Amino acid sequence: MTIEKKSRLMLFPRVGKIIIIFFAIAFIVTGLIGYQRYMYIFKENVKTEKAFIIPEDATFNQVLDSLKTNDILLDYKAFMWVSKKKKYPEMIKPGRYQFNKGMNTNQVVNKLRSGEQTPLNVTFNNARFKQDLAGKVSRYIEADSLSILQLFDDEKKIEEFGFTHETFKAMFIPNTYEFYWTTSADQFAHRMKREYDKFWNESRLKKAEDIGLSPVEVITLASIVQEETVKNDELPRVAGLYINRLKRGMLLQADPTVKFAVGDFSLRRILNAHLEIDSPYNTYKNPGLPPAPINFPEVSAIDAVLNFEKNDFLYMVAREDFSGYHNFSKTLSQHNRYAARYRQALNQKKIWK
Repeated sequence: MTIEKKSRLMLFPRVGKIIIIFFAIAFIVTGLIGYQRYMYIFKENVKTEKAFIIPEDATFNQVLDSLKTNDILLDYKAFMWVSKKKKYPEMIKPGRYQFNKGMNTNQVVNKLRSGEQTPLNVTFNNARFKQDLAGKVSRYIEADSLSILQLFDDEKKIEEFGFTHETFKAMFIPNTYEFYWTTSADQFAHRMKREYDKFWNESRLKKAEDIGLSPVEVITLASIVQEETVKNDELPRVAGLYINRLKRGMLLQADPTVKFAVGDFSLRRILNAHLEIDSPYNTYKNPGLPPAPINFPEVSAIDAVLNFEKNDFLYMVAREDFSGYHNFSKTLSQHNRYAARYRQALNQKKIWK
């Protein structure tokens, strides 16, 4: 055998070993890359269960910055890689999102791509004026307070909902509702109309009819009842008193309506000057119910009117112990004695207005 042939035989085994080693290394590298990508996709990647908001027209970098600012993810490199593979940067959807621990990167990106928002509870109560309502609701949804306030000036839409400019407040029944952050003012209004229609079911409509009041009139009376007492157990009794006065054709003489007409609910004493104010809401001068609710009465007050206490009371005045409860009277003479006690208590505390 020549030296040349021997050299060739020694070369080929060496080349074969190199090829085997090369493919072995390539296989290992490929396996490692594959494992890394598998982990990118399916490894748990939620660090903090905290809601964050993606505004309209946000960029992918802004989404990434928001996630980092809120310290939500464990591996942002994995998030970026999966996002680009799924083309998420080209299909960003605004909204309020929250991820649960245990979710992997694939689930996180899928949720964002589909716009699967996390709804939030919107509660509004203790609202007297439309500005109060707008301020409370706009803290939860994308619609700002101005756009919500503008609902109350949209005569065409108000008419479509079946209300007047004044009675439109009755459509917004305080409670806790689930909304998405991206809710617009118009969507909010339509939702409130659906909730209003749902609230006035057959049972409540029948009770209102038995009293002789429309749903809006029930809400109007409820708004007065709610202002008269902070004690829930007194609501049905106060409602019964005012229904007695309505049935007898008496002036309601409800102090809260005077406060509304004056524009100052902080008044502790109603003076003669207040009683003379020229307003359709002054129930010391105008018979029957005022034109519309003086606040946004809550469900407890509305149901108190529908399930009013049957009593013979015609008068009420705050107790002199300032407990929040009232003394109720069937006669004017009895009421005057209670009223004198309360005025004396106000004088002792130097409360003049």
